Amino acid sequence: MIDWSALQDAYGPAHAIPGLLDRAIARDQEAVDWLWGRLCHQGTITPTSIAALPQLADIAKTEDAGDWALDLAGAIAGGLLQPHGADEEVARCAATLAELRAMAAARLRPGLDGTIYLSWLRAMLAFDGQTLWFEALDDFTDYFVTVACPHCDAPVTIAVGDYGCYSSIRDWNLGNVHQVPLRPAVPHKLTGTGRMLHESAVRDGQQRLAWGLTHLFGQAECPGCGSAFGIADEYAAANAPAPWDFARGHIKTTFLLVVLRPSRAGYCCGAVDVDC
Repeated sequence: MIDWSALQDAYGPAHAIPGLLDRAIARDQEAVDWLWGRLCHQGTITPTSIAALPQLADIAKTEDAGDWALDLAGAIAGGLLQPHGADEEVARCAATLAELRAMAAARLRPGLDGTIYLSWLRAMLAFDGQTLWFEALDDFTDYFVTVACPHCDAPVTIAVGDYGCYSSIRDWNLGNVHQVPLRPAVPHKLTGTGRMLHESAVRDGQQRLAWGLTHLFGQAECPGCGSAFGIADEYAAANAPAPWDFARGHIKTTFLLVVLRPSRAGYCCGAVDVDC
């Protein structure tokens, strides 16, 4: 049993959450709106948001009535790497997150409206702990992102959408100048997350999404120095959050700290393992 009165949501004490959940199960839209505001206020989550995940998962099992619950749970999962002070509770929700992931994957099927399909795909990524691509995935109607060229460090604007697919250097007076066409990935050469997303989109007839993914996971040419680089690779290098294992918390990373100590011959090296 959860003592909701001991928790805080975005508006204060969370004692109203159980009643709102009961009303929302009966498709009370006002209650659903209040739950979104209290549990995922402008994308920000609290320990109350995490505590609500099992109840949202139970509601989401009813496909027609539970779509809003899966959407909300996906938005909460997308914020799990925020500082929220409930890491232990997140670890306890590992089975719930896996269950939610399976439900989101089961909702992906041919014939869905593109916006709905994208919401389930993003939710699935969030439940997988892939918050980077949860945030970056788009319908590619008018998609822009800026990455640093790994060779000259120039800020390169990447465009994928109805206005073209290109890399450019943005001039605040002239707009995107020096446009260079992107080099979309060859689908069968995609790997990892890019391959999984593209295969899902192709399988379910989401042609626009599949097309955009080949560009996002393709290559761009820097208009400044002319070098080519992987768009997704550079976006991930700049924006990837600290890795998270939902079963154990943040992954411990060991660094080798090299220490210079004076000696009669000059300096000698010592090494210390530092866990972070």
